[in-house]
Amino acid sequence: MPGDSGPVMWQLPEPARTWLTAAIEIAHEKGGTDIVVIDVTDRLPLTDAFLLITVTNARQAGALVDALTDGLAVHGAQVGRGEGRQAGRWVLMDAGAVIIHVMCVEERLHYAIERLWKDCPMVTINPPALPRQTG
Repeated sequence: MPGDSGPVMWQLPEPARTWLTAAIEIAHEKGGTDIVVIDVTDRLPLTDAFLLITVTNARQAGALVDALTDGLAVHGAQVGRGEGRQAGRWVLMDAGAVIIHVMCVEERLHYAIERLWKDCPMVTINPPALPRQTG
């Protein structure tokens, strides 16, 4: 695990760092792609980071949301069922310090969250969870 001198993601405060690490591992295990962490600590008082994960369909989104809910609970995160869970095209999960967006490809391209938050530090996660600083 990278230390505090690593990319932006690893400089986030706890519990965000622990929850992001766990969520990224779970996302990789469940086939999530295009994983991006956006550090919003200086922009939003209610959360530290957004985690964006792309999935191919609603069924995969549901499986990933279930796995994230269970996996993050092990680390003390209380995550609700997720807004948008029934449709499964874009599920928003609020874990407090981390807001997780599980999105199908079309929704990810259409809403372009990275573009909306382009002034915030961002890290793209490449398998196997190796951070790479982006734009």
